[in-house]
Amino acid sequence: MSFPKFSSSSTMPALLLVAAVFVAAAWVIPAWMAFLLTLALAKALVVLGVVIQMRAGLVSFGQALFYCIGGYGVGLASQYLGVGDAFVLLALGTVAAIALALLCGWLLTRYREIFYAMLTLALSMILYGVLVKSSALGSTDGFNVSPPSFLGWVPEGDARKRTLYLMTVVLATLAAMGFHRFMVSSLGRVTEAVRENEIRVEYLGLSPQRMLFANYVLAAGVSALGGGLTALASGHIDPDMAFWTTSGEFVFIAILGGTGHVAAPFIGAIVFSVVRTFAIQEAPNTWQMTLGIVLLALVLFLPKGLWSLVERSKKRGASA
Repeated sequence: MSFPKFSSSSTMPALLLVAAVFVAAAWVIPAWMAFLLTLALAKALVVLGVVIQMRAGLVSFGQALFYCIGGYGVGLASQYLGVGDAFVLLALGTVAAIALALLCGWLLTRYREIFYAMLTLALSMILYGVLVKSSALGSTDGFNVSPPSFLGWVPEGDARKRTLYLMTVVLATLAAMGFHRFMVSSLGRVTEAVRENEIRVEYLGLSPQRMLFANYVLAAGVSALGGGLTALASGHIDPDMAFWTTSGEFVFIAILGGTGHVAAPFIGAIVFSVVRTFAIQEAPNTWQMTLGIVLLALVLFLPKGLWSLVERSKKRGASA
């Protein structure tokens, strides 16, 4: 599998411009659309974690593990620790996921290909089984997350949804910019080299496992951030956040958006959310089939993802 280059001098300004448009839209778009975009951007953060692992040659079928840890970290801190600030809640969920990744990473990064994929899936399903059997955590129903405060301010109604939307846009932009810098850095380049030839990387005096371990921990952190934002926006968490179909959805969105640019996961997540929402609205009894047909067509005609359309337009503009 080949990957287009991440480096581009216009990436940072473009990300800031798009973020400014999303921020300005907060006072124009209806509340339901703000909620939809909030969830889409939150899931895109998880997909970003999947993508950076794919660029290193690893496919995680269990990224929902950290998505769920982030969500439950927010919920448990809110319900049992009495923490109400959204930023503190997100930080606690992210730290919990990173701590778990530090424990699991050294084992998982020893494996490659299907073995890595299945081990990540197994860990996610173990968490799902624990949550389902835990009556203290709501078992299969989960539990609600209390509305958060924002540095002491407690908005109500549409103001809370708008604030969560704006916070998600800002955090997603910062994450995208940070991961862009990571992918064009020496460490980011080395992880791609590991995908191509681990032995040559070892000849350079570097440890492929350490490179992949750093990648794994970064992916865990950003995925937990997405899970925490989802918990705050939806106001509810349940074990399905760790289920294998959730992980499969993240992998599918990664393929849908493509891996050629840091913006691709966000494009894929937004398109996926919009298509699924309208499929449920227009065909409530057959929405799964409708969604499958539409997304299958996109994958068949755009095998490199939606980002390939941007690459094509750039090539046409350069040749014109």
